[in-house]
Amino acid sequence: MPESLSTRTPQVVLAFDFGLRRIGCAVGDTLTRRARPLRTLERRDPTQLLPLEWSALTAIIREVGATQIVVGQPYNADGSRHALADALDAFVMQVGERCALPVHQVDERYSSLEAEETLRELRARGQRRGAIKKTDVDSMAAALILERWLAGAPA
Repeated sequence: MPESLSTRTPQVVLAFDFGLRRIGCAVGDTLTRRARPLRTLERRDPTQLLPLEWSALTAIIREVGATQIVVGQPYNADGSRHALADALDAFVMQVGERCALPVHQVDERYSSLEAEETLRELRARGQRRGAIKKTDVDSMAAALILERWLAGAPA
């Protein structure tokens, strides 16, 4: 008999919107199935993650108490692999090894466009002030990626 939602321990899930210049971060949980943007890490070298960047990522994982990780998988509009896919695959493998946590991938198509639109709507309703920066879009995209995964996660 499968466990019911009420007998399961809620899990904290951290999501990454991986990019060559920035990595957006968001956190959520399996109880509320909601996610919120955390921050965006600026990358110094698009060809590899530097030790300082790995240190920042692992600090975030510890800070939020993540028990699982979700990473957005880029696809082209036609469903084919995106040019960033190989770099992302290496990132996913390294995150899994370094953090010893389950790493899930979810289709991230259009998440940045959705994130920008969400931020514009928040500004229009007066729930957000100031200009929308790329770092804001990246962390909001990570939140949307995480909500996609949470929507499909087992109850």
